[in-house]
This record gives sequence, C-alpha cells and structure tokens, in this order.
Amino acid sequence: MVQDACLRLPNERADVVVRPMAGAYGRGMGLLSGRTALVTGVSRRRGIGFAVASRLAGLGADLVVHHWSPHDAEQPWGADDVPALLTGLRGRLDPGAQLHDVVLDLAGEHAGEELVAEAVARAGHLDVLVCNHARSGGDGRLADLSVGALDAHWAVNTRSTLMATAAFAAQHDGRPGGRVVWMTSGQALGPMPGEVAYATSKAALAGITPTVAAELADRGIGLNTVNPGPVNTGYLDVETADRPPEVLEAVLSRFPGGRFGEPDDPARLVAWLVTDDARWVVGQVISTEGGFRR
Repeated sequence: MVQDACLRLPNERADVVVRPMAGAYGRGMGLLSGRTALVTGVSRRRGIGFAVASRLAGLGADLVVHHWSPHDAEQPWGADDVPALLTGLRGRLDPGAQLHDVVLDLAGEHAGEELVAEAVARAGHLDVLVCNHARSGGDGRLADLSVGALDAHWAVNTRSTLMATAAFAAQHDGRPGGRVVWMTSGQALGPMPGEVAYATSKAALAGITPTVAAELADRGIGLNTVNPGPVNTGYLDVETADRPPEVLEAVLSRFPGGRFGEPDDPARLVAWLVTDDARWVVGQVISTEGGFRR
C-alpha cells in the first residue's frame, strides 16, 4: 500500500471528480473522452487486451494499441487477423476519437521506450498506459529451466513494462487523469507448477507495485496492478490448450460459477481503474477471479 501523502495525486482534489469538457474536444461526455490510452498486447479478439481496448473506446478514449502477432503464431491458439481486429475497435470509438496501432517486439532491449515514443509520435500526449502484454511458452519446472527462458520472460513481461512505464511518466505533463495498470498473475495466491519463468517475471511486477506507485504519484499518475485469474483467451479450450484436458477440468471445477473467466471480466476492472472514479485506489495489487478456489 502507498502510505500517507503519496495517496493523493497532485492536481486532484479529493472533493472534486474531474471530467473532460465535451466542448473542448467536440465529443461526448464519456469518462475518458479527450484522453488517450496506450494498451499493449492487443493482437487477438479473444484476448484481454482487445477487451480492455474495447472498454476504453466505449468510455470515449482515443486509443493506441500495440500488437506482435509472431508471438501468437507460435502458440497453440495461433494468431488472429489484426486488420479485422482494428476494424472492430474502430467501430467502438466515439465519433471523432482516433485509433492508432504500433507493431513491436517487446523483447528488444529498448522496446519499452520505443513503444511509448512511437505512441506519442502518432497520438500526442498519453494519459493512460495498460501493460497487458505477456510472453507465453518456453517455460518449465525449476529442474528443467534454462537461463534463456528466464531472460526471455524477464525481458518481455518485466523489463519492457518497467521501461515503458518510465517513458510514459517522462512524457506525462502532470494533467489530471494519469493512470497506469500492470497485469500480474496469481503466483502470490498459490503455486504455478511448470511456469517458473513466467511466474517469476509477473511476481516481480506485483512486488514492485507499491514502490513504483509511490514514485509515480509524485508525477500525478496512479498505478495499480491487476491479477485477472484464469481467463480463457483460447489456452483453456481443449482444441488449443497448452495443457492436458484433465488439468482444464480440474481448473474449471474450482470456479464456483461453473465457467472460466472471460476477457471482459478483468477488462471491466481495468477500465474502472483508469477513470477518475478510481482516483483514490493507488499502489494496489487487485485480484479479479470470480471466487476461484486454489
């Protein structure tokens, strides 16, 4: 938890909810009207990134979406039709709102900074950053783990997220509404056998959230991290799963609602966190798992 004075973001009075003025942008009064959001990992229509971007579009935001389909093409669930995905997002935008997309491999040494620089070049000032991207595959148990697997997951999941956040903060001019959301996993709530590299990289983000949130609060930016729980983006379908059917059945049995999470389940929380309605929620790691029992 971010303590004491760090909880109040500069330029945001506790008794005032700041709303954009429609007249300034010629647009509606959505909670994010006139603000620009960068969302990473928006490469599949079944993905959480697409659900988040769709929610933010529905709130009036301008969007910059990042995608890297070569990663998806290597997975059992496969890549999607990105042009069709972008067309779908455009249909959700408010009249006058803009959509830009950035193609980038976030494994690169300076990819986080490059991503934000490209987004700013295309859309101008960024108000919101949602780091939804993640590397999948090439993981294993501790006894079988390689240095390469550890480094690959660290580079994409952790390093690029931290550096993109630093670049986002550097371009933020202190106006109200600066928000960052990271995505972690449930590694702090129970074991994740066979996913040591992934869980390590995501645990680092959850662990450093209070520290980075305290630093960002001084720049008028609120950071929170979301654990979406097991969400079926294709990897929990028998036909395209990356684990045996008996494992899928065991996971499903632990949901009291009788279903896996759906991409829009965590997207609703993420969308709320980047609005002014959530301005008093800072430095938290929040799980949204539908009562999932470990």
